[in-house]
Amino acid sequence: MKGLIVFDMDGVLVDVRESYREAIQRTVEHFAGARISREHIQDWKNRGGWNDDWKLSTAIIRDRGVAVEYGDVVRHFQSIFHGNGTDGLILRERWIAGNGLFDRLSLRFDLAVYTGREKWEAEYTLGRFAPELRFDPIVGSGEVSRHKPDPEGLHLIGTLMPDRAKWYVGDTVDDARCARAAGVPFVGIAAGKSPELVSLFESEQAIAILEDINQLEAVLPA
Repeated sequence: MKGLIVFDMDGVLVDVRESYREAIQRTVEHFAGARISREHIQDWKNRGGWNDDWKLSTAIIRDRGVAVEYGDVVRHFQSIFHGNGTDGLILRERWIAGNGLFDRLSLRFDLAVYTGREKWEAEYTLGRFAPELRFDPIVGSGEVSRHKPDPEGLHLIGTLMPDRAKWYVGDTVDDARCARAAGVPFVGIAAGKSPELVSLFESEQAIAILEDINQLEAVLPA
């Protein structure tokens, strides 16, 4: 029986620097009047507990002394992320995997997704970049009541796909803590090998820390 690789999406399967990270920057600027850096966003992410970009945007805005309603933040964020169908930031995303990577992985493993984005958004993006690939199940924010770092999503996948060796591939400390809580080996993606993020992954007992998923084959069982 094949093992199962579960992928986080943002920063793992797709480069979201010009989509989700830009949406955080624009949303904070809209409400707080100042543009924050992407390093500032990463600092918040590294604290843990900020996997939800809507909640993160709201917290950063409030941290700057601006009273704002969470629902207003969500609506503005989504308006620029999706746009009118032709200008949304979601269209700036880039597929990270090199040619042939998933063809080779699929010979040895089944593939699944556990992401903090909504399931339909994940399916839309996978359909854009890799319609020939089968990721099953796809668990998004709407399929769980408790989000990462809570392990509910990985437990759900374990229920749906029992008796499989599993690995979780993610790029935040919340992903790592989710995997550890679920008892699933974790592979960390640390673009640029950020020393702080590498240290966090090591403290959460990651089995490997990679620059991106194109190095994944070398650290999984043959």
